[in-house]
Amino acid sequence: MSDSPAPLADPHLVYDPVTADGPKDVVILGSTGSIGTQAIDLVLRNPDRFRVTALSANGGRVALLAEQAHRLKVRTVAVAREDAVPQLREALTGHYGTGEPLPEILAGPDAATHLAASDCHTVLNGITGSIGLAPTLAALEAGRTLALANKESLIVGGPLVKALAKPGQIIPVDSEHAALFQALAAGTRADVRKLVVTASGGPFRGRTRADLEQVTVDDALAHPTWAMGPVITINSATLVNKGLEVIEAHLLYDIPFDRIEVVVHPQSYVHSMVEFTDGSTIAQATPPDMRGPIAIGLGWPERVPDAAPAFDWSKASTWEFFPLDNDAFPSVNLARHVGTLAGTAPAVFNAANEECVDAFLRGALPFNGIMDTVTRVVEEHGTPVTGTSLTVPDVLEAETWARARARELTAKTAEARA
Repeated sequence: MSDSPAPLADPHLVYDPVTADGPKDVVILGSTGSIGTQAIDLVLRNPDRFRVTALSANGGRVALLAEQAHRLKVRTVAVAREDAVPQLREALTGHYGTGEPLPEILAGPDAATHLAASDCHTVLNGITGSIGLAPTLAALEAGRTLALANKESLIVGGPLVKALAKPGQIIPVDSEHAALFQALAAGTRADVRKLVVTASGGPFRGRTRADLEQVTVDDALAHPTWAMGPVITINSATLVNKGLEVIEAHLLYDIPFDRIEVVVHPQSYVHSMVEFTDGSTIAQATPPDMRGPIAIGLGWPERVPDAAPAFDWSKASTWEFFPLDNDAFPSVNLARHVGTLAGTAPAVFNAANEECVDAFLRGALPFNGIMDTVTRVVEEHGTPVTGTSLTVPDVLEAETWARARARELTAKTAEARA
C-alpha cells in the first residue's frame, strides 16, 4: 500500500487556502436541499466559525432561497433555471428592507460553477446528481477546500477530479465517507486492512428478489431512517447509493475494491468502519444526523462543538449487523464492476440509474426493472474511455448515450406492461 497513489481524502493532511483571519468564508451549492438547509443551520449556530458568501440552488424553491440569502447576508445568489429569476428577485425584495442592497443574482446552467470558483475558503457541493461535476472541478481548480456531498461528481469524473485535487483539498461529507475519514485518523495508511461501509438496508431489508417484484413507489419512498429527496431515497431502496459509495470510497482512499466491504446495519448508528492489520476495527458512530458530517466537511481539522446530537449511553440499545444479500440487491456488485472498468463506465451506470429511477417514480418501470435496465445499459456500453485520455466531453457523451438508451429500454418495458 505504501507505494500506491496518495488518497484524495486523508485526515492527516490539511489543505488550507490562504484567507483572512476570522470566520471561514463558505459557498453553499444546493442550498435549498437537505444538505444545504442543514449546513445553513450549522452556520447560523456558529457565526464565529463560518460566514456564507454565496448560495446556489436549482430554482424550484425561490422563497426559501430568498429567505436564506437575507438571513445570511450573502453577496451572491445563483439559480440554474433562468426562468426563476423574476420570482427570485420578487422574493428577495420582500425580505430586504428599504435601503438594503439586494445580492447579485446569477442564472443559468453554469451559475453554480461560477460560484464554485468565487473568492472563499470552502465550497460545500450539496448538488444532487452528476451536474455537480463542473462545480467540483471549478472549486478544485480555483484552489478552494471542497466539502464534497455530491458523490456523483467524483464517481463520474474520478480521473478528472484526481488530476486536479491537491492533498487534503477534498473533505467528504457523505456520512459513510466522513466516518471513514475520521476512523482513518487512528492509524497510518499502511495499517489499513479494509474499509467497511454500512448500509441501513433501506425499506426492503430482508426481502428476496421475488418479494420486490410488486413493491410500489410509496413503499420504496418509506425509508426507515433518513429523510431525503426522492432520487436518493429510491437509490437507498435499491442500494445503488451503497454501490456509488463503494466507488467513492475507492477513489477517495485508494483502497482496492476487494478490500471494501458492505454490511447492513439497520440502526444506522455506525456510519462506517476501518479494520486495521492488527485486528482492531475503528467505528465512527453517532445518531443519524447529517449535521455531524457537514461540520467535519466545513470545520476540519477542528471539530464544531454540539454540531449534532450525541448518544445517551444511560439508555440500553441494540446494534445489529447483517451480510448484504447480493441476489436481491445486485447494485453493489454492479458498481464494483463499473468501478473496476473505470473511465466512462461509472458515468454510464449513474446516468442510466437516474433515468430508471425517474421511470420508476412515474410508474413506467417496476422496482426490479431499475437494476435490470441499468445492468443492460452497462453491458451495451462496451469498452469505456479510460485513463488520462478521459475528458469532460467524454463523460457527457457517455451520459447522454446512457440516458437515451435507458429511456428506450424503459419505454419498451412500459409498453409491454400496458
